[in-house]
Amino acid sequence: MGMRFKKLLYYLVTLRDRIFFPIAILYILFSAYIALYIEPETFGTYLTAIYWVLTTLATVGFGDYAPQTQLGQAFTILLYITGIGLISVLIGKIIKSVYLFDKLKVGGKMKYTGKNHIILIGWSDKSKLAIEEILKSDQSLDIVIIDDLEKAPMVEKQLYYIRGDATDEETLLQANLPKSKGVIIFADQITQENFATKDPLLVDGKTLLIATAITSIEEKLNLNIHITAEVIYQKHIKLFQRVKVDEFIPTQEMISHAAVRSLFSHGVTNMYSELMSTKYKEALYEIPKKPSWKTYRDAFMDLLDKGATLVADRGNLQINHKLDEPIPEDAQLFVICDKKTITEIKSQEK
Repeated sequence: MGMRFKKLLYYLVTLRDRIFFPIAILYILFSAYIALYIEPETFGTYLTAIYWVLTTLATVGFGDYAPQTQLGQAFTILLYITGIGLISVLIGKIIKSVYLFDKLKVGGKMKYTGKNHIILIGWSDKSKLAIEEILKSDQSLDIVIIDDLEKAPMVEKQLYYIRGDATDEETLLQANLPKSKGVIIFADQITQENFATKDPLLVDGKTLLIATAITSIEEKLNLNIHITAEVIYQKHIKLFQRVKVDEFIPTQEMISHAAVRSLFSHGVTNMYSELMSTKYKEALYEIPKKPSWKTYRDAFMDLLDKGATLVADRGNLQINHKLDEPIPEDAQLFVICDKKTITEIKSQEK
């Protein structure tokens, strides 16, 4: 009997999960049916019989139900002999499955199936700061990181990791690119240690390849995904515009320009920081055009009364020179105000 039990246990351990789990469930359901058939008065319902089988096999033994007949007691003994090993293996396989699932997720091997998420390509200190900024702006958003690290660089509830080459369309599809809210491509980090292998020209080249792969998926599936890319050299921006990159993270030349302007106009860099980060009271927000606004002056005065300042339409900052011009239907207006003001303005529009 001992050898047979060991053989049975070994067979159960080596049985493939996709076969074992259905067998284990059928065993429990069939055992409950037999128990109810033998002692219908003791158990009363099929659900109660299932409950008794599970507590028996798990050796919990609450004692609230127990077979009263000799046949029922004999069946209980048979259940102990054949079932306890099966349940032990079942629990072990469940624990193993959870471990493997967690390992695949941390290792970036799990496909992301959500939607309206933000994809960050390339891990660096800038990526970490971007995650913090995204979560401050909208805590309901999921964030998917694509990189080639061995495991996820951060562990957060709303953070997911895909390991792979972002120039490969299959990797982008693993991150569920078609249903994403947008993509931010961070350039490979260049430090003094890796300067020889991280030529800025090659870095921009890799970023361009990633943007091209994203655009290729867009064209195949007829999508319009917002792409923001970090470009090292400003002269390369024209190349990125050809592959429909929408916006660009400030380049080295832009940063240098801001640094120089700070010498002639003290506080310029502080103003840039305040406009680009939500951790300050005042920030830059996009706001939709109201039907009652015919000209920029209408919008400017209405928003000013509410505590917000209209500063731009798309990339055009010359609002003060065109106040009497009509606002086009496709206008993309930006205002400077605090979070409370923008929340009140948007709530009034609903």
